[in-house]
Amino acid sequence: MKLYSCHLSDVHSSVSGIKLAYRLLSASMCSVFFLSIGQSADAAIQVSAQQPAVQQRADQEPAVQQPAEQQQQASQSESQFEWSQWRGPNRDGVLAPGSLPNSISEDALKVKWKVSLGPSYSGPIVVGNKVFTTETKKRKFEVIRAFDRSSGKELWSSEWEGSMSVPFFAKSNGDWIRATPAFDSNRLYVPGIRGVLACLNAETGEEIWKVDFPGTMGSPVPTFGFVCSPLVDGDSIYIQAGGAFCKLNKETGSVIWRGVEDGGGMNGSAFSSPMIATIAGMRQAIVQTRTKLCGVDLETGKTLWSQDIPTFRGMNIITPAVYKDSLFNSSYGGTTQLINVANNGGSYSLTQKWNLPAQGYMNSPVIIDDHAYIHLRNQRFACYDLVNGVEKWRSQTFGKYSSMVASGDKILTLDQKGELLLIKANPNEFELVERRKVGDDSWAHLAVRGNQIFIRNLNELVALEWAK
Repeated sequence: MKLYSCHLSDVHSSVSGIKLAYRLLSASMCSVFFLSIGQSADAAIQVSAQQPAVQQRADQEPAVQQPAEQQQQASQSESQFEWSQWRGPNRDGVLAPGSLPNSISEDALKVKWKVSLGPSYSGPIVVGNKVFTTETKKRKFEVIRAFDRSSGKELWSSEWEGSMSVPFFAKSNGDWIRATPAFDSNRLYVPGIRGVLACLNAETGEEIWKVDFPGTMGSPVPTFGFVCSPLVDGDSIYIQAGGAFCKLNKETGSVIWRGVEDGGGMNGSAFSSPMIATIAGMRQAIVQTRTKLCGVDLETGKTLWSQDIPTFRGMNIITPAVYKDSLFNSSYGGTTQLINVANNGGSYSLTQKWNLPAQGYMNSPVIIDDHAYIHLRNQRFACYDLVNGVEKWRSQTFGKYSSMVASGDKILTLDQKGELLLIKANPNEFELVERRKVGDDSWAHLAVRGNQIFIRNLNELVALEWAK
């Protein structure tokens, strides 16, 4: 069945009086692909030179710098394994076979260290010997901290004012930072709850530049808190902010282009995070907005194709999964479907391959072979055959949300109630291998690096380690 063919006009979601608490959508959880983009920014965003408060540990030894060539080679060889952004190396929650433990029992997977922190929904990122995570402090400041990966010792912290209060009907979601930072070339890109993106030196925490999207673009502050986790690609950063989808120069923070304007505030402001994929022969940004799914030209910002996605009050939260030239998507209040993208000499068309009544929530799916695994709105895990759209199984109920990492025939998932689950990726039946309590209120996406698992519970960061 033919669904839609190329270019779209902006559609604004009518979200009057939202009463559902978006457990929002921590960017560590929520994810989208890129939204359509249109034209060059009329003016470059002004970059703040104000320095944040940086605390360098007195007992920390200065970093020994390698020669530039050695450093670059080491960086290139390791980059494919780093958990440097939202959902891991490829932003799809999938790691190479053999990257997960065979057991998560207390004997096999031991607590290496843990530290108490203020509240946050941001997922931790892990690069080299450092772990980075955010927190909101005293309901006034946003903080990012760097920890030694082996010991849990704090290396530095940096903070700035950046708090806000969400509406009373969403108070259960909290008034704290949500989006997951990104690391690239010894820089951290940290999005705050008010839609401010800070670029910091990853060795010291010193500010390099800062962009206040609502302040410079004149858009409302995101009503439910800023959620989109930034994506670094080449010399650019892509992010849905300031009521639009934007491409920035990663060195300076200046805006290259912006488009797909959604107005920000309550009815706009994405609940998802972008990714990049090659679909129908074209490398492009895949963006899920509050109302639609889009493909966007990375160089020009032109919308290549677009499809409306029915949801309840604009709750398009997940990052769709790429399967060949198709996208697997599941929306809150909508359906679960596979949409094929075809490129006919530069003219794009979309075809719905199959459609099922199941509803997703915040869990972004993982794909193993020809099957998609997802945690649904009804709090059950499900498996779908991507070829024919058959639902293979549904599990018993678990928590409201679960972040997932897949490797080979294993899926490791962190439940919102603080349960770590090891599931066999078996398309024929739900097969729970082991389960273990590791915390409480675990809405942030888990991270895996080497033989360690990092869990950001609401008020602590925990490092677990298994023998390899």
